[in-house]
Amino acid sequence: MARWVLSAVVALSAVVGLAGTAVAVPPPADPGDAAIDAGRREADAKAARVGELTGALTEAEARLQGLADDVAFKMELANKARVDLEAARAEADRARGRAHAAQLEAEAAGRAVDDARHRLDEFAAASFRQGSTIGSLSAYLGASSPADLMARAQLLEAVGDSSLDALDDVERTRAEKANKDAAARGALAVADEKRAAADRAGREADEAQAAAVRAQQEQAAAARAIQEDRTRVEGELDRALAAVEDLEGQRARYEQWLADKRREEEAAQQAALLAAQQAAARPPAPAPPAAGPVGDRVEAVIARAMRQLGVRYSWGGGNYDGPTVGIRDWGVGDSYGDYYTVGFDCSGLMMYAFAGVGVYLPHYSGYQYNAGRKVPLSQARRGDMLFWGPGGGTHVALYLGDGMMIEAPYSGSQVRVAPVRYGGIMPYATRLL
Repeated sequence: MARWVLSAVVALSAVVGLAGTAVAVPPPADPGDAAIDAGRREADAKAARVGELTGALTEAEARLQGLADDVAFKMELANKARVDLEAARAEADRARGRAHAAQLEAEAAGRAVDDARHRLDEFAAASFRQGSTIGSLSAYLGASSPADLMARAQLLEAVGDSSLDALDDVERTRAEKANKDAAARGALAVADEKRAAADRAGREADEAQAAAVRAQQEQAAAARAIQEDRTRVEGELDRALAAVEDLEGQRARYEQWLADKRREEEAAQQAALLAAQQAAARPPAPAPPAAGPVGDRVEAVIARAMRQLGVRYSWGGGNYDGPTVGIRDWGVGDSYGDYYTVGFDCSGLMMYAFAGVGVYLPHYSGYQYNAGRKVPLSQARRGDMLFWGPGGGTHVALYLGDGMMIEAPYSGSQVRVAPVRYGGIMPYATRLL
């Protein structure tokens, strides 16, 4: 209505000025159709480039998420390898102790055999020197009769046999100790082999983890480069749109000047006043119908989430009342300082959004996936939750409609609106409202 009133005033002024000397208003510059069309083509090209970069960024971030999962898996394998290495080292130490003890026992048994053999050799030498096989002459001293002498000879013979039996026993003991020593040394060799294998596995696991971290870092750098490129092109798009808007504004001012000039030449005071009255009497456009109760709750959830745009990601962060300090994950999240920074993770953002309408979700996306009614992904509507990974346990986002979603994506990022990523997405959405 303001434009009609302004036109009426201009027309009235022109009619009044007819009585005197009219002063011509110079026309504004007309940029021409060619300049406007060229500006629109440039803006369209920039918009298409932004779309391409948005798709590339979505793919890069999906790849980054996959690499983050791979890093987590490699970290667990490295932890397992370290546990296995500690167990193998402990077993090797125990085997080394057993082998050392067996060696000492075998050496002691060998010395016992040598001592027994030495005593037996001395007994045999004494018997040989005295021309007897039953011991030294001292065995006969004190014999009072032939019968007594025979008894002493039998005693010495028994002593000799006993020495030989004792030597056999010592020899058997030495053989047993030697076998035990050999078995202990064999067990030690096996334990050392297992320790060496565990050590190699640990190094390989650490190398695999380091390679996964490097791949993730490289992908993160690639994603940042795409993001920077997109930001630059978005700036160029904004400038191109501003230029088109400026050209179209010039054209609008020129066309307005032409319209005003025609009205100044054709209109009269009564026609201008009548036009103003008609414009003022036009009824206002009817207001759109109010959303139903469910629609109101869905919009309340979305609005609550949208107010968190730009809040940083923090693993384990967020609750029913808002962003919180994250927790340690001993990996990527810690490298970004999530455990001492206030923010949201993906399921924490869903907790906060739905708490605004009295729906209280657990802080785990796998449980959130089963918190409501499942609907096929093709039937998802505004306010449904989308999930990724087995059982929905990898990631969750809030669907906004038209292929867009709001999410807290990963460490180092912020709560944002992004196109839906269909790689790895669950075939069902969860509807709570």
